[in-house]
Amino acid sequence: MTESPEQNPAVPGRFRRLRPASVRPTWWPLPACVLVGAACGFSYGMLATPEYAATSYAMVTAGKDIDPAAALGYAQSYGRLATSDATLTYARGAAGEPVRELRTHVRSETSPDSPMIAVTGTSADRDRAADIANAVAEAVVVSSGHVSKETGVKLIKFSHAVPPVDPVSPSTPLGTAVGASAGGLLGGLILLVRPRPARRDVTAQVPGPSQGGSADDRELVR
Repeated sequence: MTESPEQNPAVPGRFRRLRPASVRPTWWPLPACVLVGAACGFSYGMLATPEYAATSYAMVTAGKDIDPAAALGYAQSYGRLATSDATLTYARGAAGEPVRELRTHVRSETSPDSPMIAVTGTSADRDRAADIANAVAEAVVVSSGHVSKETGVKLIKFSHAVPPVDPVSPSTPLGTAVGASAGGLLGGLILLVRPRPARRDVTAQVPGPSQGGSADDRELVR
C-alpha cells in the first residue's frame, strides 16, 4: 500500500501535493458596506431626537386699484422678510426663543403661482413648533400692515399652525433603508475604483529520471 506524501514525512517536500490557499471573495466590500450603512441608519433612527414641524399660512391681497399680479411679487418679498432679523426680533417674545435660536427653527416658502406664504416652525416639542410658526407669521402680517397704504396690498393670516401629530424626522425603518442604500452605493464605488490584483500562474517543476528520481516517486507524483 502506497502512503501519501502527507502521511510519509520521508517523501521530499517537492513531491507533496500543493493545497490551494483560501481566496477571499473580491466582492466582499459590497455586503460589508450595506451592513454598516444599515446599522448606522438604524442607530440614527433609534437615538435621534424626534423633530416636529408646524406650518402657518398668510396670503397677500391686492387693493381695488392694484393689479392682482402685483400680489405675487409682494408675496415673494414678504416671504424673504419672514426670516429677517427685524421680523424675528418682533416674534421672539411670542415664540419664547432668542433671535439666534429662532433663526435655526423657522423657514418660509413661497409659490410663483400663488400669493401665499408658508411659515414653518420646527422644534423637538410639538407645541413649541406651532408657537414658532404662528409668532413669525403674525410678525410678518403686522409688519406688512405698517406699509399697506403705500404698497396697496394687504397681508392677512390665512390659517394658524396646529401642533403636529407625527414627527418629521426619519423613522427607524426609513433610516435603516436609507443607510443600507447609501452603504450599497459606497460599496459599489469601492469595487469600481479599487485596483484589481494581477493573476499569478504557479508552475511546479517535477524532476525527471535524469535528476535521480525513482520510478516509484515519479508514479507517486502522477
